[in-house]
Amino acid sequence: MTSEARRRLAVIVSHPIQYFVPLYQRLAQRDDIELKVFFTWHAGEQAVHDRGFAQDVAWDIPLTAGYAHEPVPNVAADPGTHHFLGLRNPALVDRVADWRPDVTIVHGWAWLSHLQALRALRGRGSRVLFRGDSHLLGEARASLRWQAKRTMLTRIFAWPDGFLVTGAANRAYYEAFAVPAERLYPCPHSIDVARFAEPTAALDAEAARWRQELGIAPDRTVVLYAGKFEPNKRPIELARAVLGIERCDTMALLVGAGELQCEVDALAAAYPERVRVLPFQNQSRMPIVYRIGDLFVLPSTETWETWGIAVNEALACGRPVLVSDRVGCAADVVDPSCGRVFPWDNLTALQQALREMISDRARLLGLQCAAATRARLFDVSVTEGALVAAMEAACRC
Repeated sequence: MTSEARRRLAVIVSHPIQYFVPLYQRLAQRDDIELKVFFTWHAGEQAVHDRGFAQDVAWDIPLTAGYAHEPVPNVAADPGTHHFLGLRNPALVDRVADWRPDVTIVHGWAWLSHLQALRALRGRGSRVLFRGDSHLLGEARASLRWQAKRTMLTRIFAWPDGFLVTGAANRAYYEAFAVPAERLYPCPHSIDVARFAEPTAALDAEAARWRQELGIAPDRTVVLYAGKFEPNKRPIELARAVLGIERCDTMALLVGAGELQCEVDALAAAYPERVRVLPFQNQSRMPIVYRIGDLFVLPSTETWETWGIAVNEALACGRPVLVSDRVGCAADVVDPSCGRVFPWDNLTALQQALREMISDRARLLGLQCAAATRARLFDVSVTEGALVAAMEAACRC
């Protein structure tokens, strides 16, 4: 395309999310797209309190380099994404409309400013695409609450021109609110696989050194959890499942922080040879963290885990995975070549799956190559291509 024919793409998102930044950077390098990202909470310049980790977090990778962006003033009394009025940006719609985008992507509807943008921007000359990753796994659909939610979201979801669908569970979510198939565009969650996968030899060596420093023998099987220590993510249940396995050469390594910190620490103190804890690790260390483990497990419960991007990351590091069927990515990302899925409400099934996966160490090691191959199906380049196709389809409508 000539410079005059470049599609102008605006993105409305609360803040620079580390998983989305590689996508912005790739889009900004294209000759056929002009990108600008509008932040409605903060622009990532300083540490922000993370409620899940129960501590201030400042990611140690560049979050705003390589693409155009603009923070929009937020006048909320209690700013943040933890409640509906946490994003109040009176200038948002005008600022985006004045930039004259052909397409605007709005991330999420559950904040005042984003909801207003969803409704207003379509009438200001821009096609509007909605992006979220919600699902209805475990949702009770017979209650009055569900009926009210369905009525509200069916009306809201009539506003966008299209929806960027992250996966099968997300598609079923939109279908439940009467979104027609022709407005659903596949656009999977992804990561920059290369950042986690390469250089493989150097990362493997660093992980081996770290294991040695931690006193973990090379022949021990490490079941890894990495994330927030929250009840719905169930790190305690995972550790107890590992303790219930008779093989003493198997241990749980829990990496993270959060409200269950005291319980996690107490369990590790009681069983120092079978349960170990590492504190929160920043983004630059995660490609090494995943490699300390032999198997990554995400045992989240009910509707809590909308996708589970850590699964993508673990696979990119060549680690097989075991996830509950309430993890949003389970149906799309996890297949027998790289891992297993267990019923979320059956902790016996979790323990049995663990026992079976670690019983043959040679087979477990064999899954690593398949895991790395599987991860590349969900690389940021795949999402880039899907997003550009969705933009073009929306503009043709």
